Amino acid sequence: MNYLEFRTAMLPFRAFSVKDAEKRFPGLDTRRLVEWQKKGYIIKLINRWYLFTETERNESLLYRISNCIDRPSYVSLESALSMYHLIPESVHTVQAATTKKTQSYETIAGTFNYRSLKPSVFFGYTTLHLGELPLLVAEKEKAILDYLYLNTGIADKKDIAAMRLNKMETEDIDWKKFDHYSAAFNSKALNKRVEIFKSFLSDDAA
Repeated sequence: MNYLEFRTAMLPFRAFSVKDAEKRFPGLDTRRLVEWQKKGYIIKLINRWYLFTETERNESLLYRISNCIDRPSYVSLESALSMYHLIPESVHTVQAATTKKTQSYETIAGTFNYRSLKPSVFFGYTTLHLGELPLLVAEKEKAILDYLYLNTGIADKKDIAAMRLNKMETEDIDWKKFDHYSAAFNSKALNKRVEIFKSFLSDDAA
């Protein structure tokens, strides 16, 4: 197996792990990965995860990497809010929800933050695609709720205003789904923040 054969087989994965490579090439000598890294063909993201140097860097790729290097996880919070144009600026650090512990990875491709959710509320995400590869991203309603739940400092409308919400992009929120998802958290603290959020939007609509 030479590099061209390896590249042909693994490039469609965009980001790949040593485990991925060993499944495709049983008996793979991982010293080849070190060799190809030194030659600049691939770059190391974190331990046992790699990216082809030639891969185009864009938002979809960052979401793919985020889904891969910490599993299970889905893109949420500010990253999903930005994707849905709910907040005006692009967020360069990818924010995600996970059932594992809260942690962050600094990589050559970018920074990936993971916030811990209990397994009972690890839902409300949809599957987008990068080519044939799945990208797990929170639905709009769940991204908002994840943000409200995990940002415990939200205490009044000023804190909601600080998000700089794009009011037009809130018009298609499915409030039945939103309330159903909210109830699943079974959190009085979240309920208070949801009330503040809804009151803020009502003021804007007035």
